[in-house]
Amino acid sequence: MAKIIRINHIGIAVADNDVSLNFWSEALNLHVDHVEEVIAQKSQVTFIPVGESEIELVKALSEDSTIAKFITERGPGIHHICLETDNIYDMLAQLKEKGIRLINETPLEEPGRLMAFIHPKSTGGVLVELYQVI
Repeated sequence: MAKIIRINHIGIAVADNDVSLNFWSEALNLHVDHVEEVIAQKSQVTFIPVGESEIELVKALSEDSTIAKFITERGPGIHHICLETDNIYDMLAQLKEKGIRLINETPLEEPGRLMAFIHPKSTGGVLVELYQVI
């Protein structure tokens, strides 16, 4: 049986990285680890470690991305919470057996990780990402 290991990160949709970094870096004295483009999500992610987890500032790279749509509809703010699992395939199967609505029934693959999203209608309104390091 798959299990959740930890909160991997909290994703925050941002319209402007510089404005957001002013708070996270300047006000809170947190430091950016790195920035990368996530092609599958049409976004740029700024990774800010906080203990064993991270804050991820997610900026849209395309007007048709989910982040751009989120910001248009709701404005900048918390976009999702990411839970790390020891086996994403088994976790998705367990959730599906329980009738949980999944956005991704099979994981998306990015370098070094697998990820899948659970629909907010099954989680009380929170977009949940599952994540497995590979």
